[in-house]
Amino acid sequence: MSEGRRDRRGRQVKASILGTFAAVVLFVVAAFFVTVYLLERQTLEADLTESAAAVDTLLRQKVEKEAKVMHGIVMAMFGNRELEAALVDQDRDELFRLVAPLFESIRAEHGMTHLYFTAPDLVSLLRLHEREQFGDTIDRYTTVQARERGQTSFGLELGSLGTLTLRTVTPWRRDAATVGYVELGEEIEHLLVDIRSTLGVELFAFVDKRFMSRAQWEKGQTLLGREGRWEAFDAFALVGQTPERFSAGLRTRLAAILAGTSGGNATDGERSLYLAGVPLTVADGREIGRLVVVRDVTRLERTFRRSLIVATLVSMLAGLVVFLFFRGSLAQVERDYERQYELELRLLRMSSEHQRMVQVEKLSAVGTMIGQIAHQLNNPLVGVVNMTQLAERQADDPVRVRELLAEIRSAGQDCSSFIQRMLGFSKVSRFQRTATDMGVLVNEAVSLFRQSVGRRVDVDVELPYEVRLVIDPILLRHALFNLLANAGQAMGGEGHVLVTLLPACSDADRDPAWLLSVEDEGPGIAPEVLDHLFTPFFSTRAEGTGLGLPVVLHVALLHGGRVDVTNRSEGGARFAIWLPEHSPETGSDAGPSPHRR
Repeated sequence: MSEGRRDRRGRQVKASILGTFAAVVLFVVAAFFVTVYLLERQTLEADLTESAAAVDTLLRQKVEKEAKVMHGIVMAMFGNRELEAALVDQDRDELFRLVAPLFESIRAEHGMTHLYFTAPDLVSLLRLHEREQFGDTIDRYTTVQARERGQTSFGLELGSLGTLTLRTVTPWRRDAATVGYVELGEEIEHLLVDIRSTLGVELFAFVDKRFMSRAQWEKGQTLLGREGRWEAFDAFALVGQTPERFSAGLRTRLAAILAGTSGGNATDGERSLYLAGVPLTVADGREIGRLVVVRDVTRLERTFRRSLIVATLVSMLAGLVVFLFFRGSLAQVERDYERQYELELRLLRMSSEHQRMVQVEKLSAVGTMIGQIAHQLNNPLVGVVNMTQLAERQADDPVRVRELLAEIRSAGQDCSSFIQRMLGFSKVSRFQRTATDMGVLVNEAVSLFRQSVGRRVDVDVELPYEVRLVIDPILLRHALFNLLANAGQAMGGEGHVLVTLLPACSDADRDPAWLLSVEDEGPGIAPEVLDHLFTPFFSTRAEGTGLGLPVVLHVALLHGGRVDVTNRSEGGARFAIWLPEHSPETGSDAGPSPHRR
């Protein structure tokens, strides 16, 4: 692959990884943004829902509290004997004279808008807020309940004029007899204002148009000084509100809630509003309308937006930092990969150069070997040719011819012997492992050596008990015999040789191994000879072939081992074949401690 193509491919891979990582970071940031947004919206909606529930609870509490206040005012009236007498006599003028100042006071202090005096038969005697209207029967739920139970009854009620009023009706009793009823009332708008002050929300009270007539509702609005629009909402009429005015957008949202929507947001100018509706129930348990809660969440929205922007910026900054860090890490990995690639390329080139050098050395060694072989064969062949020519000139002398032919045969035998040795050397490449008892192998090689040299060389053997190694027994026996033969020749055919097999370890990886060594008592090895010991055809003896030690080294290398050569301090040389205990195929274990044989 060319450098340009590799660079383009590297850039494509890098762009793909960084693009994927950037997409993941953007997805995480977007997910974080959406999650925060949804959580904030849920928080706002939950807060509004809580506000709506709080309004409903607080309205009930306000009703009970105001009812108690009204009951207390009525109970204060019961101590006025003149007022009681006027009620018994059903004297409307006297009732008005006695109660008018009190009504003005409680209207100013407590927001009371209604004060009724009713006869025992529920016929209206006096309406302080509407003096001209009397004589009609009061059949409202609270009044009927007060008569039936004989005790105070209170609750929200829808009046005939379409007004929603909190009423408290209390029986006036004298000597166990009811002489009349006193009713105090308060418009719901006053309660809504109190709730707004407490909870900070705007409120709208709507009543279903089925429970009132348009004419009566418009009359009630005029009485209360309001400008109401009956057509503003389809099925509901507005009977109470805390804000003086509201926008068309808010009106549309209010209409949607009255139509059945649970809640939602709206805008009113620059304000952001949230709306929710709660049922509006009167004293007899009927649901006659809806109470809509409107909360101004403008500040919350602004805070939410600021928080969302800050959170988004922080998350994007964090994502950018992570992206840049990942990009830098990826660039570092890319640089490391480039360095590794360059190193591998250099090693590959060095390996190729080394292989070429090894090939050249092999060719050189082959050339040297061929030269040595040619030299070994050329000398006897030259003699053969010369003796053949001499025999031709002396053909008349049979005796001389026979002598020459004998010499020719001897030279031919030398050539044949040399060729056989070469063929034996070539057979060393045939390698076949098998689990072998090293004691048997060593003893066989020693016995063969003793038979070949006689008893002049004494051989001692030290072996561990029953050592089995996975080796080629033929090749290793041949190598050991060569070492014994070398040791005998180095001592001149007389002396002492020691053969040992000892456990050892690899210098590189500390793997278990064995050392098969042969020590002699000869003169040792000269320093100038050490470097040429394993060179084929190199020999210090005139009759040597120079192939014995190369065969030993070749056998050791085939077994994954080596050959170590040292001179002994007491004289002589030591040749050791290092053999790994475990072969690639299988392994062997050594027995207990060694003993001398």
